[in-house]
Amino acid sequence: MDQFPITATRLNHWFGTGEARKQALFDIDLSIPRGSFTALVGPSGSGKTTLLTLLGCLRDVQEGSAQLLGHELNAASETDLILLRRRLGFIFQAHNLHESLTAIQNVTMGLQVHGRVDDQWSARAAAHSLALLGLSERLHYLPANLSGGQKQRVAIARALVGNPDVIMADEPTAALDRDSSANVVNILKRLGQARGTTTLMVTHDNRILDQADRILTLEDGRIVKEEVRGA
Repeated sequence: MDQFPITATRLNHWFGTGEARKQALFDIDLSIPRGSFTALVGPSGSGKTTLLTLLGCLRDVQEGSAQLLGHELNAASETDLILLRRRLGFIFQAHNLHESLTAIQNVTMGLQVHGRVDDQWSARAAAHSLALLGLSERLHYLPANLSGGQKQRVAIARALVGNPDVIMADEPTAALDRDSSANVVNILKRLGQARGTTTLMVTHDNRILDQADRILTLEDGRIVKEEVRGA
């Protein structure tokens, strides 16, 4: 297994073309250890989500090196990127649930992305993932009958159900109360300790920073501070 499943070296990124072209990331260097829980913080517009989507194979790498699970992302083929995405779990602030599917059906879809097709096994795994997030009484509820926080927990369960090697999360706890937020972070940390799952989370949620193994601070597209906890 890779000691550093997420790395970047002199990673730069721009938006726009011509005179409207603007640099969003400047010479990003980072190495995130396997099994760690890393928080990515900084003011709005500092480049956090841009960096997350580059490292998560959701944007093309323009300049510099970004490696995920030992694979170079710069100039990677679409086939390679698809295979890498199957090893990731994505959690975003927008839950993006299918309104016509129940909670357990939405989570089961997360397994289909990973190529799992055993219906009986998938249903058990989805139910277990939802139960971990306190939703065992809501398995067969449609999103319209769930609160905002419950919808977000379904989305988190969907990202976790396939036992991904890396979890990329963008403000996943913003809609959650204190107890639910703490439970999510505890689950992610337990996955890191038990399975070596690596989490990179963009957050403004100060409630969870004390639980992070490391905190990377971005300002104006640059990493200006790296704090390692427990070191």
